[in-house]
Amino acid sequence: MTNEEIWRIALRQSAYDLGCEPEDFEKPENVVNISRQHPLARKYLQLPLSCDLVSYGSNIVAQASEEIAPLVRQYIHRYPVEHCFETPNLHVLEEMLRPYGQKICFMAEYFLPDVGLLKPLSCGYELRILHRADFEALYLPQWSNALCRDRKHLDVLGVGAYDAGRLIGLAGCSADCRQMYQIGVDVLPKYRRRGIASALTSRLALEILTLDKVPFYCAAWSNLKSVRNALRCGFRPAWVQITAKDAALVDRMNEAETPKI
Repeated sequence: MTNEEIWRIALRQSAYDLGCEPEDFEKPENVVNISRQHPLARKYLQLPLSCDLVSYGSNIVAQASEEIAPLVRQYIHRYPVEHCFETPNLHVLEEMLRPYGQKICFMAEYFLPDVGLLKPLSCGYELRILHRADFEALYLPQWSNALCRDRKHLDVLGVGAYDAGRLIGLAGCSADCRQMYQIGVDVLPKYRRRGIASALTSRLALEILTLDKVPFYCAAWSNLKSVRNALRCGFRPAWVQITAKDAALVDRMNEAETPKI
C-alpha cells in the first residue's frame, strides 16, 4: 500500500463520515453539509452531529444540523482555516452554539502512517501478537486506551509487551470502519520512557497493513507524549477535527473528571 493509496482511503472514509465527496477536502473553498447517518461511517460516530469540523489542511468541511448549519457556514468563512480550530476564535463558535444547547466537546489530531518511515522498533522486551481470545480478560482500567469495553466487538488485534511473562504494555486496534483500524496504546507507569509504546505501536501498524487495512492514530493536541509516539513510529499528521455535543453531556463529562476534595 502506498502513501497515496492510504491518503485516498482516509479521504473516502472522512467523506462517509461527513456526507460529502472525497474531493471536497482538497477544494480551496469550505464546504458545509447537513449531518446525516451513513452506513459506512466510523462506527463510534453518533450521527447525525450538530456541529463537526474537519480539515486536511486545504479547507474546512463541516457537517451540522439544519438549524445550526447557517451559523457554522458563517463561522468557517469568518476566520482562516487554522484559526477556526483554536482559541480565541473557538469562543465565537461556542457562543453561536450556546442557544442550541451545544458545546465544543472533542478536539483531536489524526495521524496516518508514512510507509517510507514506518518500521519495527525494538524495546528490549518480548512482544506478542494478540487476538480476541488473548485479550478477552484485559478490559481493565490500565488498558483503557488500547481496548474499549463499550465496543469490545470492534477490537480485532493487539500487541503485548512482556517482562518475565508479565504484561507491561499493550497496543490494540479497533475496526472502526471498513478499511481503517484505529490504534490505542497503554504502558504501565513503571515501564514508561523505555520505547515500549513506540515498539508496540509500530509493530501493530505493520500488522494492520499486512491485513490490507490502514492504521490510524488519534491524539489530543496537548498530549505531547502521544504525539511524539506517533511521530517516532512513522506516523504523520493528516487531519484535525472538532465536534460539538449536547451541553449537558459535556457538563457531565467535566463533572466526572473533577478531582474530589
